[in-house]
Amino acid sequence: MGGLALLARARGHRVSGSDQNVYPPMSTQLREQGIELRDGYRPEHIDAQTELVIVGNALSRGNSAVEHVLDAGLPYASGPQWLAEEFLVSRRVLAVAGTHGKTTVSAMAAWILDAAGRDPGFLIGGVPGNFEVSARAGGGDWFVIEADEYDTAFFDKRSKFVHYRPRIAVLNNLEYDHADIFADLAAIETQFHHLVRTIPGTGRIIVNADEPALGRVLARGCWTPVETFGGAADWRAGFAAADGSRIELRDPRGGVHRTDWRLHGEHNLLNAPAAVAAAAAAGVPVAEAVAALVEFENPRRRQELLCDAGDVRVFDDFAHHPTAIRRTLEGLRQAAPGRRLLVALEPRSNSMRAGVHADELAPSLKGADRVVVLARPELNWDAAAVLAPLGESLRIAANVEALLVRLERWARPGDTIVFMSNGGFDGAPRRFAARIDPSKIRVTDGD
Repeated sequence: MGGLALLARARGHRVSGSDQNVYPPMSTQLREQGIELRDGYRPEHIDAQTELVIVGNALSRGNSAVEHVLDAGLPYASGPQWLAEEFLVSRRVLAVAGTHGKTTVSAMAAWILDAAGRDPGFLIGGVPGNFEVSARAGGGDWFVIEADEYDTAFFDKRSKFVHYRPRIAVLNNLEYDHADIFADLAAIETQFHHLVRTIPGTGRIIVNADEPALGRVLARGCWTPVETFGGAADWRAGFAAADGSRIELRDPRGGVHRTDWRLHGEHNLLNAPAAVAAAAAAGVPVAEAVAALVEFENPRRRQELLCDAGDVRVFDDFAHHPTAIRRTLEGLRQAAPGRRLLVALEPRSNSMRAGVHADELAPSLKGADRVVVLARPELNWDAAAVLAPLGESLRIAANVEALLVRLERWARPGDTIVFMSNGGFDGAPRRFAARIDPSKIRVTDGD
């Protein structure tokens, strides 16, 4: 929604918005762009002369702002509908879909196109490090969009991505998530099938060859040329340095391309060929696309390094699914194998709070040396019981302050500390980074 506000502003509209508990980096970039933020969903925040209200999919009937819009007869639309009609109808769309990695692959594809002089527009669910804004109109033919499978609005229960009509689509992966709207994985596969039905025969689908669910999606019908990435696939990547700082990418014609880069982790060995393949389908030479990766910067809150004080590194990460948690920890281990790895986790997504991923959560955290979990009252499961397999490495915190105190007791020089949440976490990552004083970091483990 913040990205849509930026795009509307770029078109010359006067834009304001209402939300609850807005937090950086989105709140910061909106204010910097002169977009007024109002706290809370209050009818008086919506001027009677408003030309259009764009309703986010987090709002339902019964919300006071929604009821006011309906009662007053104000014109309204969903974000995806407005975007499709206002921006995408005249553009060539490159969409990135999947359970994980959408933000990184979208940002990477946008950066490659930009470095190649294509001046793409984009709408990404995070703030790309190379652009410092989550959306822009761009002046070129291509528009890159992070294509989410979540439903569109209270009045449109289709997945958002069916509005986008992409010419190139990356299907990154597919696992069960969003338990609040999908009964099972098969229901999500149906939505991905609907997306595939919208891609023209002259377009391209870039699909993860190692994902059985995506294989089932394409088996239901596909009318578009397909290229694969992954293990035994058309596009493949591997590490050319033990610490992950250099990679080697192979294209479908047998070409081998090497580059240094700033990322790490096995998951990025899938993100890179996906983005390069998509950019190649958009007309960027492969060698040029790979060369652009050396300057690629991870989006904010995707393994974002907040500080390195007293030899303690603090990262902020958006991981909200056991698979993403595991892959993030593996990547941090690879980048610094000799460092202790401490995790602060807020189970915040609807699926996490409902306990849908409970059985997978402890195994996903096994890669950490210490774990502290924020157990808010709305958590529908017993965090201590679910995560008991972690043994003495686990602590449960009832609030953010207790979590920060625990981390301060644990922290010592040489540690890597990563905060994981898909929400604001009450500002915990930056609060902790600000509290680090190298002179107070203990050399012993603490209790």
